[in-house]
Amino acid sequence: MKISALKGMKDILPAEQRMRDYVQGKILETYRASGFERISTPMLEDAENLDKSDGGDNLNLIFKVLKRGDKLAAALASPSVDEKTLSDMGLRYDLTLPLSRFYAANRDNLQTPFKVIQTDRVFRAERPQKGRSREFVQCDIDILGDPSCNAEIELIDVTARALLEIGFKDFTININDRRILRNMLETMGFAPESLDSVCITFDKLDKIGADGIASELAEKNLPGNAVKSLVDFISCGHEITLDDVAAKCADSSTADELRHIISAVESVADGKYRIAYTPSLVRGQGYYTGVVFEIASPHFSGAVGGGGRYDNMIGKFLGQQIPAVGFSIGFERICAILLDQNYKIPDDKEKCALLYDDSVPFPQVLAEAAKLRSEYHVAVIRKAKKAGPQFDMLERQGFTKFASLKDGSVIVRQGSGN
Repeated sequence: MKISALKGMKDILPAEQRMRDYVQGKILETYRASGFERISTPMLEDAENLDKSDGGDNLNLIFKVLKRGDKLAAALASPSVDEKTLSDMGLRYDLTLPLSRFYAANRDNLQTPFKVIQTDRVFRAERPQKGRSREFVQCDIDILGDPSCNAEIELIDVTARALLEIGFKDFTININDRRILRNMLETMGFAPESLDSVCITFDKLDKIGADGIASELAEKNLPGNAVKSLVDFISCGHEITLDDVAAKCADSSTADELRHIISAVESVADGKYRIAYTPSLVRGQGYYTGVVFEIASPHFSGAVGGGGRYDNMIGKFLGQQIPAVGFSIGFERICAILLDQNYKIPDDKEKCALLYDDSVPFPQVLAEAAKLRSEYHVAVIRKAKKAGPQFDMLERQGFTKFASLKDGSVIVRQGSGN
């Protein structure tokens, strides 16, 4: 039997789990204080729903589940066997598709707009590397039923306050609007049906530069004049502003809306974090329809959170458009950064081990532990035959106080601090 966790997944030791519980608890506290309500959905979703969710590259990373019993036997006996005939469900790769299905099934019992929290595990068949696991936690908030840009402003504000509440600082919210980018690209001569492909390449600007963009678009056999217009534009020699992009658009109304969002967020941020227009920001999920945003941190090379507007997703279930926008905190990446910074839980009680032996009745031990819990986190632990190794292990586990019972009273002493 193998004792190691599966590749891309991990066991979490108590000290890290305590930190994760605290961080997630503070995030939830901020979300709930802002009027959002938590729901839960199953880890498994119907395979057809997942396949039609416009999840971009994530659709290639779905953990699919085999049919069972007679259904599996029939699928194996069919003339053409492929993964679609063998699988009828899969593990969710994010929380947006499950939320959309949930809303479509329960909307008669939900208020409008519906402000919702999801904090749960998702699964992707990634190639494991730093910052990319096959099982991870997402912390999402979404607003369903509000078509105004107030939804984007509120989500950015609440998410940023949650991060600040746990002591996460020095972050920037990068923001763009897919409609602005698509309008500019069409004006430059790209055909509407090619825009998704062009956007995927443009999203790599900070990684491959203007020359890389030119090469990749040329390989896609896109119109040379359109490619030249785009490459000339991004090679202008200065930072591209929203005004620069708006000047290339036939319709500038979307740019005006984005300016309003940026201005409003700057006002509520009050210098505690930054918001920056990022013209190449696209995000990989195909379901985004408008504003998209990501959280950038100098302590991690990739995004540590992101989201955007996805007005068409719920309509796939209901046959009518429901405005929707969401923001997800990359919980695992945030926790990894905090661990690297030796994060300490603020105002946390010290851990105390109440060591006992059979000379004291166990109910009395528990009663004394209950008294100590007003000041410490207390664990009752039977004394080992060899005290030294036991103390060393307890100190490695974070215990700083040690208590014992003597002559009917409790004596508490400080650990060595090693």
